[in-house]
Amino acid sequence: MSRTASLVLAAMAVVSAAYGQDRGSRIDVEHYAIEAEINPSARSLSAVAAVRFIPVDEGSYSVSFELNNALNVSKVVDGAGREIPSTRGRDDFSIRLSFPEALVKGQPVTLIFTYNGEFTGREDSPVYGIRFAGIHADYSYLLYPARWFPISGYTTDRYSADLRITVPQGHTVVSSGMEKMEPLAGGKTLYAFQVTKAGFPGSLAVVQGQANRVSSEGVTTSVYFRGAEQAMSGPYGQETGKIMVHFTSLFGLPPQSGLTLVETGEGAPGGYAAEGILFFSPRAIGTQVSQRVLANQIARQWYGHLVSPSSRNHLWITNGLARYAELLYQEHLNGAAAMENDVRDTYIEALTVDNPPLIQTARLDDYSPEYWALTAGKGAAVYNMLRTVIGDEKFLQLLKEFPNRFAGKSASTDDFRKTAEDVSGAGLQYFFIQWIESGGAPEFKMEYTIFRTQKGFRIMGKVAQDLDTFRMPVELKIETEGNPESQRVEVAGTSTEFVVETFGKPKHVVLDPGHKVLRYSNPVREAVAIRRGEQFVEISEFGEALKEYQRALEVDRNNSLAHYRIGEVFFLQNNYQSAANQFREVLNGSLEPKWVEVWAHINLGKIFDITGQRERALNEYRLAMRTKDNTQNAQEIAAQYLKEPYQRPARPD
Repeated sequence: MSRTASLVLAAMAVVSAAYGQDRGSRIDVEHYAIEAEINPSARSLSAVAAVRFIPVDEGSYSVSFELNNALNVSKVVDGAGREIPSTRGRDDFSIRLSFPEALVKGQPVTLIFTYNGEFTGREDSPVYGIRFAGIHADYSYLLYPARWFPISGYTTDRYSADLRITVPQGHTVVSSGMEKMEPLAGGKTLYAFQVTKAGFPGSLAVVQGQANRVSSEGVTTSVYFRGAEQAMSGPYGQETGKIMVHFTSLFGLPPQSGLTLVETGEGAPGGYAAEGILFFSPRAIGTQVSQRVLANQIARQWYGHLVSPSSRNHLWITNGLARYAELLYQEHLNGAAAMENDVRDTYIEALTVDNPPLIQTARLDDYSPEYWALTAGKGAAVYNMLRTVIGDEKFLQLLKEFPNRFAGKSASTDDFRKTAEDVSGAGLQYFFIQWIESGGAPEFKMEYTIFRTQKGFRIMGKVAQDLDTFRMPVELKIETEGNPESQRVEVAGTSTEFVVETFGKPKHVVLDPGHKVLRYSNPVREAVAIRRGEQFVEISEFGEALKEYQRALEVDRNNSLAHYRIGEVFFLQNNYQSAANQFREVLNGSLEPKWVEVWAHINLGKIFDITGQRERALNEYRLAMRTKDNTQNAQEIAAQYLKEPYQRPARPD
């Protein structure tokens, strides 16, 4: 990883101290009682939140919560009505309470926060660049990560809750828990929700109109989509039923039999799962069902809500399973072969971050590319490798046993390991040390010699790799003149010898033919470098992105995707000659993936339009049309520019 990338991670470690370090004494939140009124026309929220918690430390004089900076606290009192001094930490969205006498360990404490504010979309989000709250005239959403109520132990400290939300008549509140509705004077309606089992309640939406209720596979889904996305209500409801049925067969009975789908707004996360409710942004909904996004969020009903990580260092358990669930559903629909490309892409993402190891992911900033690469990408890779180690039958048994064993509780990596060992009947500590507690991945090198014997042939060989503590069973496949043969080799340390006897004459020996082990090779290094470059582009670090793309070209000068990504960066920087050179290199290279050809022609056409060379632009658009490739609506876009020249967007002031 580049020096700049390392500095970025170091900065993230400091910023994310909010997750890995206690600001004040440790507490265990038990219950929230929240009275809130949402005013859609004023885009405002006013609330009173009573929090009951248990001090974990003896003799503490202060506690800290997280609360959105858009909310102004007017008063904090304890259960006896005494005002408790508070200070706000704007940098980490915190509110710190100081008590006149020490809190008694184990003795319940109640604090009552009175606060108000607006969510117009202009306020800073606790997760930079992502809106988890928005109040609008026709719809609103307040999600748990927005910290719209005071939170302690973000994503790890489970609690029960009573929510009483008042909205104008004609609006409906959707949230988790048992619901009651009561008309109030002044043209208002009160919606009350009770959640008695500990979890992470508090995410809600305010909608208008009736839900589209869709029945599929015996599952009824309520869908609140707006505008153009309403047309997708039926397809999403149908697919939700299919996924719920399949995941019930994998993970056991769900916490709730039916789900509600709600549309959020621009800038919100593509998907977010609360218990019984899935929130999707308009872009994520799209014009066809996003099976992967939907499967990911549905899987979190088990892995995320039924069982949750005991600390943020164990988030791989839930984020990794949610990502792997996407692959499991594709395997269910289209067979094992359909999974292979998705597994490869997941492994590539996992390898974009060398450090920290999975057991230290609390150091990473929430929702950052590194956070997802580790907790989701590498987490899913760990699940896939564990499946290889213990076998399909035991693995599927584990997926059901773990949420059943820890239903309604938090669990750690050790809890998951012990469950896996109980189910498989094998010791797995070596596996978890390698993939959870350690960083890095091996690169295998193999050499072997074939000897003729009286009964057939003997292969004597050696596997070398550079991780001294590495241990992993790896499949060895021998292609012979007869049927292929397979054998597992226990690769341990930097050098492992093996002997294989075959009847047929060996023609070729392949180590890890299915690429089940997370490991490096030259093609993988190219792909990892490109993915790292893409991550830098996402945060507008174009110089670092170009360095990563160049690393891919150092491995293979004909890598069309690397040239294409470099061309994109130059185009964004208005360096049109350099961009054109790179798009030409795309067409002279490997042309993999196939879509780079059509888009190289389209981008060349755009460059010629910008530089006043319309005839040359038209030629590129025609060449794009001839490819017949319609990736990301390429054919429609090329046809549009054939009619009207591409216009460079106006520069912002």
